[in-house]
Formats: sequence, C-alpha cells, structure tokens
Amino acid sequence: MSRYVGRFAPSPTGPLHLGSLLAAVGSFVDARQQGGLWRVRIEDVDKTRARPGVAREQLATLKAFGMNWDGEVERQSDRDAEYQQALDQLAAKGMVFDCGCTRAELPSGQPYPGTCSAGLPAGKRARAVRCRVEGIVSFDDRVAGNYQQDLRQGPGAFVLRRADGLFAYQLAVVVDDARQGITDVVRGADLIDSTPRQIHLQRLLGLATPRYAHLPLVLGTDGKKLSKSLQDHPVDPGNPMPALKEVWARLGQKYIVADDVRRFWQHAIPAFDLRLVPNSDP
Repeated sequence: MSRYVGRFAPSPTGPLHLGSLLAAVGSFVDARQQGGLWRVRIEDVDKTRARPGVAREQLATLKAFGMNWDGEVERQSDRDAEYQQALDQLAAKGMVFDCGCTRAELPSGQPYPGTCSAGLPAGKRARAVRCRVEGIVSFDDRVAGNYQQDLRQGPGAFVLRRADGLFAYQLAVVVDDARQGITDVVRGADLIDSTPRQIHLQRLLGLATPRYAHLPLVLGTDGKKLSKSLQDHPVDPGNPMPALKEVWARLGQKYIVADDVRRFWQHAIPAFDLRLVPNSDP
C-alpha cells in the first residue's frame, strides 16, 4: 500500500458538534499513528446548504483541538469541471441516463423504479442524471467487518447530477478522494450505506478503492444522530479537553491522563487501537 493518506471532510452547514468531532478525531489519530498524511476538504458541493463563514469556524475549531492538517484545504465548490469530466466518462460508457422524475413521483424509501432508464417517457424533460447499477458490492470495513449491498435492491439507479444542476455528493466524493490520493476513509457509520455506491463509481471510473472504517455515531437523547441540522450544541474550542476525552471514550479507547491538548495527543497517538472501536449499526 502507498503511504497512508486520510482525510476529514466536513460540510459547512454549522459548527462542529460532538459527532463530527468524533469523526475528526478518529481519522486524525489513525493517520498520525501510521505516520500518514491527514487532509481536510470542505464538502460544499451542495451550494444551497453552505453557510458563509462556517468553514473558517470549523477549521479554527480543528486547530484549537490540536488537529493540524497537511497541505492546502480543498473545497468541492472549486471542482465542478472535474466532476463534469467524470460524468462525461460515465456517459461514454453508457452508465448514466437522464431522468425526468420529480421527487413527488418517486416512491418514498424505495429503490428508483427505473422509470427513465430506457429513455425519457413522453412528456418528460431531462432533470437529473442517474447512474446505472448492477449486482452486489461488498467490502471489508475495518470496524464493521464485511458489508454488502445489492445496488438494485438498495438505492437503485442513483443521482449524479441533481435537477438544480448541482453535482451529487456520491460523485464528488469519489473524484475528490482519487485526486487527493486518499488511501483510508475513516468516517461516521451513517455513511456506510453510501460506500457501495462509491465503490461502484470507483470501479466504473478505473479509480483505486480506499480502505474504509466507519465509526460509531453519537446519538442524542431522542436516539437520533447528532447533526448540525438539529442544532445540537457545538463543541467549545475555548475548552477542548472535555469533548476530546468524551469522544475518546466513545471510540472505546483506554483512559488518558492529560490536562492539555498537547499532552493528550502525545499519549493518544501511540495508544490508539482501532480494534477497540465499537461497531455501530447505523
């Protein structure tokens, strides 16, 4: 394997909360323990949700928690031309099709029914672009073990470019990981369901597949995943130690005696053991 290259890729929709901090800590410590690089990428491909100034605040929080990244911070909003090039490659292989379905016309929570896969029905205009799928994709997750998904029975043909013209996350993240040479993706277990689609795209585009590790989710008192959209309390960059110690415990790691960030990482990096991370069912 080439030198370890990991990454943390927050969306600039709100300040970092405990769940996003856990993903950042897990990816950072895994990279540093293996002598690897740790990249930061701002996932603002959905320009409708990005909030001004939030990315700058997130980066300041990472620094306050002692997580310094390698290289320049990249932004998905700068990469539309690369995403279009990948979409053109897929089109040349016959692996995409125009879809004229509105959200209201699609069955909620069900695979895409294939309405437009053989061509746009009469009276429909092209809206989104979808990727054709076939067969079962499986991979060995470093935390969850073997995971597999039948793409036809799961998501079905999935969106690569939305009706509003924006590129979809699934395409953007695959192109970004390949460009940055990411060898290891360490992120929250809520994204494990997306991984087979991303592997499918990697194979179609002739790109390498990273190793994956999906970390346990931080749930609120209602049992739902903490998220910025739910306005959960952000972590405090002025007092990082309580949150650092909490996510360390949630990662299943042995208690560390440290009263400041520098000492925490001095102990945490050599002590981290991915085998202790609990498996989380998303």
